[in-house]
Amino acid sequence: MADGHLFNNILLRGRGGNNPGQFRVHSGGIAWKKLGGGKVVEVEKTDIADVTWMKVPRTYQFRVRTKEGLFYKFTGFREQDVSNLTNFIQKSMGITAQEKQLSVSGHNWGEVDISGNVLTFMVGSKQAFEVSLSDVAQSELQGKNDVYLEFHVDDTAGANEKDSLVDLSFHIPNSNTQYIGDESRNAAQVFLDKILSMADVGSNDESVVTFEGIAILTPRGRYNVELHLSFLRLQGQANDFKIQFSSVVRLFLLPKFNQPHTFVVVTLDPPIRKGLTLYPHIVLQFETDNVIEKTLSISEDLLATRYKDRLEASYKGLIHEVFTLILRGLSGAKVTRPGKFRSCQGGYAVKSSLKAEDGILYPLEKGFFFLPRPPTLILHDEIDYVEFERHGAGGSSVSSHYFDLLVKLKNDQEHLFRNIQRNEYHNLFDSINAKGLKIMNLGDGKATKGVASVFEDDDAVDPHLERIKKQAGGEDSDEEDEDFVAEMDDGGSPTDDSGEEESDASESGEEKDKPVKKDSKKEPAAAKSSSSKKKSKDGDEEGSKKRKQKKKKDPNAPKRAMSGFMFFSNTERENLKRSHPGMSFTEVGRALGERWKKMTAEEKEPYESMAKADSKRYKEAMAGYKSGASAMNVDSDNGSDGE
Repeated sequence: MADGHLFNNILLRGRGGNNPGQFRVHSGGIAWKKLGGGKVVEVEKTDIADVTWMKVPRTYQFRVRTKEGLFYKFTGFREQDVSNLTNFIQKSMGITAQEKQLSVSGHNWGEVDISGNVLTFMVGSKQAFEVSLSDVAQSELQGKNDVYLEFHVDDTAGANEKDSLVDLSFHIPNSNTQYIGDESRNAAQVFLDKILSMADVGSNDESVVTFEGIAILTPRGRYNVELHLSFLRLQGQANDFKIQFSSVVRLFLLPKFNQPHTFVVVTLDPPIRKGLTLYPHIVLQFETDNVIEKTLSISEDLLATRYKDRLEASYKGLIHEVFTLILRGLSGAKVTRPGKFRSCQGGYAVKSSLKAEDGILYPLEKGFFFLPRPPTLILHDEIDYVEFERHGAGGSSVSSHYFDLLVKLKNDQEHLFRNIQRNEYHNLFDSINAKGLKIMNLGDGKATKGVASVFEDDDAVDPHLERIKKQAGGEDSDEEDEDFVAEMDDGGSPTDDSGEEESDASESGEEKDKPVKKDSKKEPAAAKSSSSKKKSKDGDEEGSKKRKQKKKKDPNAPKRAMSGFMFFSNTERENLKRSHPGMSFTEVGRALGERWKKMTAEEKEPYESMAKADSKRYKEAMAGYKSGASAMNVDSDNGSDGE
């Protein structure tokens, strides 16, 4: 690329495990984005204190330390990347990359170097290990010469890693020359004081501020929410979670319209785990009109230096606003509020249901958020297309008052938001259309009125229902949508329903429209007006039997052809589950999609060959099936005429 270097499959190392992603170095700084969406790390060159290289087993590690004392470690670089990136960083940023060596001798005697909030143990001139002092929960002197460090139990680390660092102990003899004591303090005490001054230990693990008895919908329960300098703690009767602020990706402040509650959502990456369930979103519910006053237990020096322009000594206001302001100041996470969308009643969301759970769908500026359960965040960048559907297929008066919104992702997953009131259609459609998202109902760029007619007129023909009828009759196209095939490489776990892409010709229903037009011309004007409602729903009386027959799907219809990616997924899914037993269905789908995307044409060739053979099989089967279906239709028509 013209400005910088781009690397794929680079791991961001941390207590939450190793997360793969895309790494970029450019003239303005560095950026890393997690594979499949989620955490993003961006450091501008003006915020970089230093960068270092280190040879670690089988690869190279690139470490960036910020002026605030934070550090990020990226692994997965090749030997030739070291010189290329070193030269680029020197020329574009004016920063000279240092090189460190890793000690592998196993010696446990060395020196400690504390820089910012990073403690590095050096054996000679080589680094043995390093830890972040922001992860230290408490430190104390054991005996006369041992300093004990206890680390936060980070519940987000359990999502990706089985093991996590819990404690560490250093032995500092009185002969130590690096930390020279006196009569009142020996070398170990001097070292302990140094640790306490740099770590976020606070005063015996005292919280900065506590919010008591907060209702949390996910994970469900009432908790005391403690905000510390480097982590937040959810303390309930049955559960206790500690979450590092480094795991907080974003905060959402979403009021509930015409109800006395407001959602505050803390989005995590990696998520916290309870048993086998992962919680990427903590959904807190506050009473909207509750006014509180809070004073922070934090020193004036920290407020004036580390948290300058981020925190105040005390707060007074609505509880959800106070909580969000303090958490944003401590964690540095950004806050998302409702966008420009307004429902027909003036709210920020529309009532809907997902997976048989009733909730609220928030159309935000950069995505959709369904709350409260299951909390589902969908970014616009992840969406392939959306489709408006008539609710239900029975044509009842109840179903005509609602519609469904289908959101199809690029990784082939689907989210169907059901039971949205019909009067919300216009505002929702305008909001989605303004974001430039692909709306399948529009077809060849037809006017909005073509889709709106599905919901404006109870007597209108439902195109989604007509499509189902045509599929049952074997009239669907056997060609896959080219846009869909191109996007399917982005990952995901395709299902058997992913082959519902029909051409515009098959959706238009030209064969069905012709006899209706002929009959309508023969009808007098008065009769046409009085019977239009009946014809729009059921068609002419002569064709009603044929249409009823097509509502039932023929079990003898050939199975649709599968793509190369689907053959690959079916082959590798079980292997991936076996090697990663803790992965969820969604994570397996994403991993398969990323593997497919990185495969070369030669590696994909066996699966593409199977797809071509399956496509040929499907076309031949469809030709035989259609000819057989036509013969059956001719016989049934003759029988009807005979009657």
